[in-house]
Amino acid sequence: MMKYFSFLSVLLASFLIGKGQQRIVSLHGTISEMICAFGLEDKLVGVDVTSTYPASLQQKPKVGHNRTISAENILALRPDLVVGMQGEFNSAVVEQLKGAGIKVTLFPSEYDVEGTRKLLTALGAALGQQAKAVTLLKDFDSQVAALKITPVGRKVLMVYARGVGSLQVAGSGTSLDKMIQLAGGANAVPFDNFKPLTSESLVAANPDVIVLFDSGLKSVGGIDGFLKVPGVNMTNAGKAKKIVSMDGALLSGFGLRLPQAIAELNKKIKS
Repeated sequence: MMKYFSFLSVLLASFLIGKGQQRIVSLHGTISEMICAFGLEDKLVGVDVTSTYPASLQQKPKVGHNRTISAENILALRPDLVVGMQGEFNSAVVEQLKGAGIKVTLFPSEYDVEGTRKLLTALGAALGQQAKAVTLLKDFDSQVAALKITPVGRKVLMVYARGVGSLQVAGSGTSLDKMIQLAGGANAVPFDNFKPLTSESLVAANPDVIVLFDSGLKSVGGIDGFLKVPGVNMTNAGKAKKIVSMDGALLSGFGLRLPQAIAELNKKIKS
């Protein structure tokens, strides 16, 4: 009996989306990207600030950053469904949305290829797009299989920057650390999570390559500006001016463009 009702729920979700009766707010860039890949961009009535790809999402109403989003901003868009990642929201906001009769579906974050596959499959089921999910998954898997990544033999430092006064280094357990591994590099720092960048830790890590988001590198004045950060010019990366950047959503999203991100990062750290 439970399986029967579950089947009916999936059919109903698919019917509502097909009839244009579902209004979706996405609170994560990777999820927004997948929704667009499903052909449901027109159902998105609002997105968070990390939803930057495809570029057409820039025209959607923004509800803020996931960790500081208020329920009021979301409720104003009258959504039927709110989707996001687990652990990124104030539980009070989630309860307020549910109390208003809005369905909230949050997915687990897994920073690997299998995690992307699971997210695509789960999101497809939640949106009644199982068949499309299978098609997208086949294409994704073929791109992953085509990757030819070998160890680069270089220490890589990932720096998250929001101006010279706000520099954080990505340690193990972060999405950026996993990207370093997938691209064939080795993380230059031994600690977990994110920690503030200091000249002492920078010199001790002595990375061969330093990677920032495009927006982060811009916020510190480009390569020339970053080379002025204390300690940078004392590292192998600084001496060789091996400071590179990538689009932040591509580098850290672990979405359908993951194979592209791996290939691009691999090229940047080994060249």
